[in-house]
Amino acid sequence: MKAMIFAAGLGTRLKPLTDNIPKALVPVAGKPLLQHTIEKLKQSGFDEIIINIHHFGQQIIDFVQENHLFDIRIEFSDEREQLLDTGGGIKKAAWFFDDNEPFLIHNVDILSNVNLHDLYHFHLKNYTAATLLCSERQTSRYLLFDHNNHLKGWINHQTGEVKSPFRDIDPTCYRQLAFSGIHIISPSLLSYMKAYKEKFSIIDFYLSVCDKVELTAFIPDNLQVIDVGKIDSLTEARNFMI
Repeated sequence: MKAMIFAAGLGTRLKPLTDNIPKALVPVAGKPLLQHTIEKLKQSGFDEIIINIHHFGQQIIDFVQENHLFDIRIEFSDEREQLLDTGGGIKKAAWFFDDNEPFLIHNVDILSNVNLHDLYHFHLKNYTAATLLCSERQTSRYLLFDHNNHLKGWINHQTGEVKSPFRDIDPTCYRQLAFSGIHIISPSLLSYMKAYKEKFSIIDFYLSVCDKVELTAFIPDNLQVIDVGKIDSLTEARNFMI
């Protein structure tokens, strides 16, 4: 099974730790975030991984090579000339997903207790265009899903902004869920990216096609998700991994 790890971020919320190392190599409980992610993927049956790189990208390459590619196939998608955002990153790495099978996307700064094997097989069972790992945790921005858990829109509660391809959408009529940064994509969805320029957000992309294809939420019981993108989350992350 194939997966992609987003490791190209600048890590600005983790400064000063990321002044000299990439976010992916910030240690949590004795291991870099990247190692935690690779090991979780590997334990779940993912044996071919592509990692996008930008900020201190060579350090990531060196780390993976020093660990003998963790005894699986690992490739790199080089974004050091231009950071392509989440959607653009997937589009650039599309060559890697050449087996016509669904693939997993995982942010490097996300730690969770999700069973990735269950997520993947939920997607295979439903076989929608994409399956997004979501929860009811508190945040300022939510994805909007209908009674079938199909994506219909997005809302920012701080600004009141609503995005949806459906006209006059009423957010109160939909289930509001927080996205985890972990998702499964069917290869058929890649064809919709051809019209997009190099740099774009995967969430904006999902919102632009959710009236054409089915994008489904996976909401496991007792899901714990920790975003290790900021300094004050490191202690929580450390306790989670111990």
